[in-house]
Amino acid sequence: MNILIDNKSGDSIYNQIYSQIKSQIISGELSENELLPSIRGLAKDLRISFLTTKHAYDELEKEGFIYTVQGKGCYVAAKNSELIREENLKKIEGLIEQIIPLAVYGNITKEEIIEMINFSMEEEK
Repeated sequence: MNILIDNKSGDSIYNQIYSQIKSQIISGELSENELLPSIRGLAKDLRISFLTTKHAYDELEKEGFIYTVQGKGCYVAAKNSELIREENLKKIEGLIEQIIPLAVYGNITKEEIIEMINFSMEEEK
């Protein structure tokens, strides 16, 4: 697992840890039932408070991305396809919010955007 903390980021350290682990789980970089670094170990490696790491792990567990086995550690939970779908829908909505102003400014029609999406999806098959 690779976590990078950007002290210049406007994002909190807790959220950077949370977001990066979540992203690695969704992408499959972290496998189902894979043991995560201990809370204290990760905190030590990142040179941050273990409370910050604990907060990120607690949030990941609350959302169903990881689970804890008492005395053994935290593990990547089985992928919940509905949860992953919801996360991807949120990402797509965010990207659409970026596309709309570009389309309006560039005088690009909805039909042209749909055509671009259809073409891109056909290439992915």
